[in-house]
Amino acid sequence: MKKLALIIAVMLSITYGATAQNKVAFGMKAGANYSNVYDSEGEDFNADPKFGLATGVFLSIPFTPFLGIQPEILFSQKGFRATGTMLGSSYDMERTTNYIDVPLLVAVKPIESITFLAGPQFSFLMKQRDKFNGPTTNYAQEEEFDNDNLRKNTLCFTGGVDVNIDHTVISLRTGWDLSNNNGNGTSSTPRYKNVWLQATIGYRFYN
Repeated sequence: MKKLALIIAVMLSITYGATAQNKVAFGMKAGANYSNVYDSEGEDFNADPKFGLATGVFLSIPFTPFLGIQPEILFSQKGFRATGTMLGSSYDMERTTNYIDVPLLVAVKPIESITFLAGPQFSFLMKQRDKFNGPTTNYAQEEEFDNDNLRKNTLCFTGGVDVNIDHTVISLRTGWDLSNNNGNGTSSTPRYKNVWLQATIGYRFYN
């Protein structure tokens, strides 16, 4: 969590550095992820997407009327569903992963009502839950993670658009992992990475 505290400190210092003639805004938002995984080595893997919660806070920091940055801190649920056959019988499996996502976005506002955003995201894995229902076995397993080890954290890319209606902000995003994350901090890496769509609605407070 030391890395998360450092990122928050950087975000606050950037806020104080924003030009006085532009309004810095703080906001809160909530919505949903529609997530899945993809095979990072390009081989076949069949998985179905699932919904998860996405909620958090953001800062809108303009440097000009048309250009700024928007750091965010989000609680974000991702994962996937999978089905198959075992010993001639069907099974299904569901994985839910809880992350703290910290996107650092460049914001371009061509008009007042529209903002385009894109940039890197740092994702900190907090908890993973697996549910398996098979022909002879049903189980649920949950694991929590201490994120002091860098290998447990993931570099991602995310981008999208904000629709600004007075203080209300409707946000649409897409994102995907750039690095592997196996969660337990070992040197081995998994083949599968997260990919997601995100829709939220928020409220912006101006200073």
